[in-house]
Amino acid sequence: MDKLRVLAVGAHPDDLELLCGGTLARYAELGHQVVMVHLLNGDKGHYKLSSYEVAKTRAAEAQAAGAVIGAEVLTLGIPDCELVADLATRRRVIDLIRQVRPDVVITHAPNDYMADHTAASRLVCDATFFSTVPLLATQHKPNDKVAPVFFMDTVAGVDFLPTEYVDITGCFETKRQMLSCHRSQLAYLAEHDKIDFLEFMEAINRFRGLQCGVRYAEAFRQYEAWARKAPRRLLP
Repeated sequence: MDKLRVLAVGAHPDDLELLCGGTLARYAELGHQVVMVHLLNGDKGHYKLSSYEVAKTRAAEAQAAGAVIGAEVLTLGIPDCELVADLATRRRVIDLIRQVRPDVVITHAPNDYMADHTAASRLVCDATFFSTVPLLATQHKPNDKVAPVFFMDTVAGVDFLPTEYVDITGCFETKRQMLSCHRSQLAYLAEHDKIDFLEFMEAINRFRGLQCGVRYAEAFRQYEAWARKAPRRLLP
């Protein structure tokens, strides 16, 4: 496989680590360039810290998680619960995609469990196409191709029928290390959702592994639309 520029776009700072962190680790192991983006700053996910303090904490955690695999980590810094697929935000995502110039994009499924995730999915699907439109001006120049988009698993795999799997058995511990960097969220989710986040992640990946005959796997579905297909496998 030729070396790829891989762009993964999640809503919150820990979404990518949970839902496609193993796949991103595999890309990095194979020498591909990985860029991890969270559109929101994660400023609402805490019971004790202020929004400013938790956003600062989560930014540091995201950088640490990306560093595990040598990924570049970017954010639009939008406050939690305020992501909408409006024209202004779409333009920002278009410019982000033009900045990264990806060969393949991974983002949320359009039917995931919360509005921040579904808005992120809509924005990425729209922006990957509009990033190629020459007279739509942003800071960066238009891309010369529409990048294929893959939807990563929904949280807990609810209402998600995969079309592709990635065997992450060999880099599962790397994925665990990445997700463990989000220490503030391990504590928050234990209190808010009554879950052990690392155990939650392992159960999902073990289940997807059972579906495709390996120990651990991550599940994906390609965004099916004209100009989005490539005559080769793009997932590792």
